[in-house]
Amino acid sequence: MNNVFDVIVIGSGPGGEGASIKLAKAGKSVAVVESHGLVGGGCTHWGTIPSKALIQVVRQFSAFKKNRLFERVAHNLKASVGDLMQIVDDVVSRQVREREGFYIRNNIEVIEGFARFVDPHTLEVDDGSGILRKLTAGHFVIAPGSHPYRPDDVDFDHPRIVDSDTVLEMRELPNSLTVYGAGVIGSEYASAFRNLGVRVNLVNTRGRLLEYLDDEISNALSYHMADELGILIRHNEEYERVEASDDAVVLHLSSGKKIKSDLLLWANGRTGNSDGLGLENLGIEADHRGNIAVNDAYQTLPQSHIYAVGDIIGFPNLASAAYDQGRFAGIHITEGRCDEHLVSNIPTGIYTSPEISCIGQTERELTEQHVPYEVGRAFFRNLARGQIVDCRAGMLKLLFHCETLELLGIHCFGHNAAEILHIGQALMAQPAPHNRITYFFNTTFNYPTLAEAYRVAAFNGYNRL
Repeated sequence: MNNVFDVIVIGSGPGGEGASIKLAKAGKSVAVVESHGLVGGGCTHWGTIPSKALIQVVRQFSAFKKNRLFERVAHNLKASVGDLMQIVDDVVSRQVREREGFYIRNNIEVIEGFARFVDPHTLEVDDGSGILRKLTAGHFVIAPGSHPYRPDDVDFDHPRIVDSDTVLEMRELPNSLTVYGAGVIGSEYASAFRNLGVRVNLVNTRGRLLEYLDDEISNALSYHMADELGILIRHNEEYERVEASDDAVVLHLSSGKKIKSDLLLWANGRTGNSDGLGLENLGIEADHRGNIAVNDAYQTLPQSHIYAVGDIIGFPNLASAAYDQGRFAGIHITEGRCDEHLVSNIPTGIYTSPEISCIGQTERELTEQHVPYEVGRAFFRNLARGQIVDCRAGMLKLLFHCETLELLGIHCFGHNAAEILHIGQALMAQPAPHNRITYFFNTTFNYPTLAEAYRVAAFNGYNRL
């Protein structure tokens, strides 16, 4: 049993996976310490993968019920939690098998247990057997992920109060649900439960949904969630206390409102998994949300040989970004350089109903920066493919510089938005003058496709110059 490695990675989520594979391919001896027992981290077991698998099957179920060919037989169909979770569990299991193969093929040792730093080059791993295993390495990558923020005055042991880690453990669908927190997780679950026929209250602590989005996209999401899906959205509200009983849960708001429902989903922020890592033995301090500060090369500030990536360093808290951060940390360990600039424009995918994806700057940001820009739009309902797949809602919005025609921002709302975005992302990544919107009307798109929206939107904006 080897206890000495070139690099030890704590956590096998996207950040840990990206780092460990990059390091192993560079010839380093690598161990990954994973507390869960199965690889994949929270992303695979509680977060991104199970939630998106659930959202997809709910979309298919909802679309079937609304399909005019099947509405007579589908109208009274109901989905059981057991049926939904069986599909979700199948996807998670396949993801775990895929990821186990990555570690096996790259000769990376996966060690089960909780890791704790004893000193800057030594870890203790507790696998629950009562025997602590000591591991040493020249470098470390901390990538343990995060967990839902739980305020002390909310009883998360009560069966009617869940968070994003425990919501998928429910035994039956509630008739009514209150979601506290209208960020990405809260908005996604609100859409999914509403499409299952659950009455949903969405309590937003801010003035509008997902404030970092382009205003037009945020407003479109609010409209469709409220008017089309029937979700009751309450903005600018803060909780005062939560009252749970055997038959209901009541969310008391500071404004005096009381919202009663069968289930409360707490979706108000996340906390980095820094507790118990022994960071005090390293001189590394976590902030009030458990996050660790790093430099541009993902090195922790007091210990340059110890790196941190993923949710534990805070924004942007995306699995896609965490994987890249892990790779960049691996590059810095092996080559002494860091391509951090590659993640300056990170795409955002939000799996609400309808879907949202964006990259680059918003209209508000460009206006504040006094950048002369123009807007091009293409509505899915006007595209042949949009009409074929019955996209009544949906839009691609391009922001570009009036003089250079450089593509500055892409904002997509509707069917397959997270997929469609990457076409424009590839153009935005090109250096000037190759990132001009003229590319879109000087190339040929398959017809009929939703990707054709790029050509339509480019012409729409260019014709106004």
